[in-house]
Amino acid sequence: MDNKSIAQLLAETADLLEIGAGDPFRIRSYRRAAEAVENSTEQLSSFVNEPSRLLEIPGIGKGMAANIQEIETRGSMKLRDELLITYRPTMLELLKLPGMGPKTVALLWEALQVSDVEQLQAAIDTGKLATLPRFGQKLIEKLQRGIAEYHRNSGRFLLDDAEAAAERVTLYLEQFKGIERVMPAGSLRRGRETVGDLDLLVTGPACAEEAVAAAVEYTAAYPPIAELLAKGQNKVSFRLRSGLQVDVRLLPEASYGAALQYFTGSKMHNVSLRQRALKRGYTLSEYSLARLDDGTVVAAAAEEEIYKALGMDWIPPEIRENQGELEAAAEHRLPRLIEQIDLRGDVHMHTQATDGRNTILEMAEAGIARGYQYIAITDHSKNLAMTNGLDDQRALEHMQRIREVDAQMDGRIRVLTGIEVDILGDGAIDLSNEVLAQMDVVIASVHSLFQQPKEQMTERLLKALENPYVRILGHLTGRLLLRRDAYEIDLTAVLKQAARLGVAVEHNADPNRLDLCDIDLRRAREMGCKIVINTDSHHISSLDMMRYGIRQLRRAWLAKEDVLNTRPVDEFLAGLRPRPLA
Repeated sequence: MDNKSIAQLLAETADLLEIGAGDPFRIRSYRRAAEAVENSTEQLSSFVNEPSRLLEIPGIGKGMAANIQEIETRGSMKLRDELLITYRPTMLELLKLPGMGPKTVALLWEALQVSDVEQLQAAIDTGKLATLPRFGQKLIEKLQRGIAEYHRNSGRFLLDDAEAAAERVTLYLEQFKGIERVMPAGSLRRGRETVGDLDLLVTGPACAEEAVAAAVEYTAAYPPIAELLAKGQNKVSFRLRSGLQVDVRLLPEASYGAALQYFTGSKMHNVSLRQRALKRGYTLSEYSLARLDDGTVVAAAAEEEIYKALGMDWIPPEIRENQGELEAAAEHRLPRLIEQIDLRGDVHMHTQATDGRNTILEMAEAGIARGYQYIAITDHSKNLAMTNGLDDQRALEHMQRIREVDAQMDGRIRVLTGIEVDILGDGAIDLSNEVLAQMDVVIASVHSLFQQPKEQMTERLLKALENPYVRILGHLTGRLLLRRDAYEIDLTAVLKQAARLGVAVEHNADPNRLDLCDIDLRRAREMGCKIVINTDSHHISSLDMMRYGIRQLRRAWLAKEDVLNTRPVDEFLAGLRPRPLA
């Protein structure tokens, strides 16, 4: 299991203990361990059978090391299983709703025997919830919105969670002799921001007709399966404990390319491609591209062969959404989409000065390890008190420390000074212009008052753009995938103003955000906006989230030249909004 999955089980155990009014010290130990595991730069599964190495991780004692070993072996642990019997698994779903912590869930259970989202909705509808302490009208309305959002997002999974699940299944399958290749298809391969289920295509000698039965049985025995849904001649479907459905198809090498094209989708891309095939006298299926007249197979083993036979360039999976890609491929005018290797820097990250986990130096070394030529340290400003945000004086002192680290780098990487300032409710910025004038990178973001009316929120952002020192708008719509909708805003007006003033808009690569989305990124480019991609990292391991954002840029048809931080540092800084002359 990956670190995130282990950390989730430990955190859920802490939540269940708190619901049951458990020992506060014990609860804290599980939360501390969950945080330590998630922030570890090494995958614990690689040395889980070495207790001494586990004990080297701050926050992991002998008891917790044993718990981690049990999780790796069983996919759960006895204490968590017992708590789930007592308090029901659906209580963990209640914790996903806004305003619902373990103590609130415990109150609902004790007072009304509410243990799932449907029962909570019934308690609201019958007026029972309003009889409980702390449940005023505003909180109830907030819960109503949260329940609606929960139902809307039910059955969807974040891109990084789906990818991690695919990697675990792939590692298992590759251990079977004769399985040579496992490839995700569907929305994961296309880089959709959330995934409904996993399609995995498997090929190799073990998938030949005479041998496939043994590979099917091996696949169906995958240990973390919560429910086996189907087992056929060459397909196995199962549901993981997370609720994610996985469909594994074992294919002969001869039809692998046709199947990969078919199961990657999207549906409308495939419909249009099949229509093009019919017009040329072919039929296209998951098995092959074949002639209509005599059934002769024209292409099947490789995707590239199929597109070439239809008079087209191969189309990258991320843009297979029937948005003009077939016409562009036929006319040989597909753009060379941006790749992660094109990036020269990441200019949104936080350190121990506010709510980050690492030092400036550690972030700089992590940037070097990823081949970057520059980074920017952009800790929070004072309005975010919960993050220990910087006021003017602390910001100046922090800027000096950044410059000292930059000097220590001896040219190996540039460490730019920066700040992520808060856009206040009236559009003002929460640090003085005198301090902002000394920063290389000033990112302005909304972190509060998300429920403002559309007109007020739009004016708020337009006013923030007027500040001459704001150079980048961060995570512009404020959404948190599967948790919080974007706030209401006239995005066109904001993008138009940003383009006019030369303020760049950020794509935040954190898989919880992926903000701006691919459609809005495409609109931003068409309106002439400058675009940057950042990870908003709070830990050195989070720098690896960049790959999720790159997929969204590719889905938006963006090329290297469309993104500012593909440029060398001096060109990057010159591409940002010019700072006023002193």
